[in-house]
Amino acid sequence: MDAIWTSFVEWLKGFGAHAGQQAVEAGTQIGGQVAAGVGAAASHLDMTSLLALAAALGWASGFRLYAVVFLVGSAGLAGWIPLPEGLHVLQHPAVLAVSGALLFVEFFADKIPGLDSLWDIVNSVIRVPAGAALAAGVFGADNATMAVVAALMGGTLAASSQAAKTTTRAAINTSPEPFSNIAMSLLEDGLVVGTVWLATNHPVIFGILLLIALVLMWIVTWMLFKFLRAAFRRLRALFSPESAPA
Repeated sequence: MDAIWTSFVEWLKGFGAHAGQQAVEAGTQIGGQVAAGVGAAASHLDMTSLLALAAALGWASGFRLYAVVFLVGSAGLAGWIPLPEGLHVLQHPAVLAVSGALLFVEFFADKIPGLDSLWDIVNSVIRVPAGAALAAGVFGADNATMAVVAALMGGTLAASSQAAKTTTRAAINTSPEPFSNIAMSLLEDGLVVGTVWLATNHPVIFGILLLIALVLMWIVTWMLFKFLRAAFRRLRALFSPESAPA
């Protein structure tokens, strides 16, 4: 009886070890297939797609840096977007947690007149270099030349969108009603999502629309800058000692 029981126990041990080994091998094979699939998808991104993604990250960072980091990192983690190796850091839980928290704060701060302009001023020192870094990360360290080109492009695009955003908000804040401010903020929220989607799905169309948007932004920025300068000049004249009643 003892011999039968001992044989049965040994059989259970062997069966459990065999089943466990098969489970580990199956899990390893599935994980390898998923990683290979993501890697293959990322490797299929041609130069046009990579440049479009770099331009989108730089340009959108001038509007909503934290939304860009959180959106792209979450999409890469979920497998919706095959991120290049240089952007895999955006999928890290710590990066997602910090960018998500800052996105939550920015979503509400950007819709309060006056506070939005202050928020823009504080974040202007990080949006441009961060846009350049994100654009450079598209090419990573394997292509140093294109990484430098992408960094210059991303920083320039981030500066352009940052300037347009700041001057537009300053002009809108001259009106006492908050609805136009909220509407513009919501438009920028949707613009970031649409930019990333269009750049990753239709890079050529995105590139054409980006060129048109840049021309329009430069025109609007120049016009609003002149308007704000004239408004500040009138305010300075109004409160100057010469204009005070005798």
